[in-house]
Amino acid sequence: MKILIIGDIVGNTGVNKVKQVLPQYIKENNIDFVIANGENSADGMGITTKIFKDLMITGVNVVTMGNHTWGKKDIFNIIEEKNLLRPANYPKTVLGKGYDIYECNGKNICVINLIGRVDMNVLSENPFIVVKDIINEIRNKANIIIVDFHAEATAEKIAMGYYLDGEITCLYGTHTHVQTADEQILEKGTAYITDIGMTGPRKSVIGMEVGVSIKRFVTTLPERYKLSDDKNAFMNGCLLEINDKNCRVENIKRINL
Repeated sequence: MKILIIGDIVGNTGVNKVKQVLPQYIKENNIDFVIANGENSADGMGITTKIFKDLMITGVNVVTMGNHTWGKKDIFNIIEEKNLLRPANYPKTVLGKGYDIYECNGKNICVINLIGRVDMNVLSENPFIVVKDIINEIRNKANIIIVDFHAEATAEKIAMGYYLDGEITCLYGTHTHVQTADEQILEKGTAYITDIGMTGPRKSVIGMEVGVSIKRFVTTLPERYKLSDDKNAFMNGCLLEINDKNCRVENIKRINL
């Protein structure tokens, strides 16, 4: 089985890149299942019904979110959709769900969305405790368990990787928008990468307009972030090749298209 995971989609440029690249990539590489992080897809903050439906049409199976989950009010029209996940360690009373199980080629794939607590400015429950409770609940229901850990601190992501090694199929990081070169299969069999990068404008500062970003750093004055208008886009992510018999990852490969 091949599972493609797409890094944070940023704005219309990122959405259009997915539309242009994904259908052909799925066909040429025999991709079975696709997960994409969509929390920046609507003007850099949140997601809309239209964008969610567009991503589904292109071949995405599950959209995960993050700290900008509620960036667009329109999300409340789709928050209960099976194929849309928000961080599981939001308070239990929050609308939506943080994980679900999806059938693919006779296998049950559980996708879990988590948000970090280090420098994220989001009030959330402890992701380490929450994810263990979820795993205990679905352990006998899923053949494959994949976790999107939307977090700022590399240390928090790495610690989570080791914490879940041998208990899940893959843990990958999102949020920093910069692809890391540390993809690996950990000692007990869990595939890991600290951040899979982003999908959006190439000439940008993590998706934002270069000049505005520099001005903020040079002057230290507040300046409203603006999405880069560069139409030259790239798509970051990773590809998992999973053994159909034991459901363990045989290879994890970074994608940069």
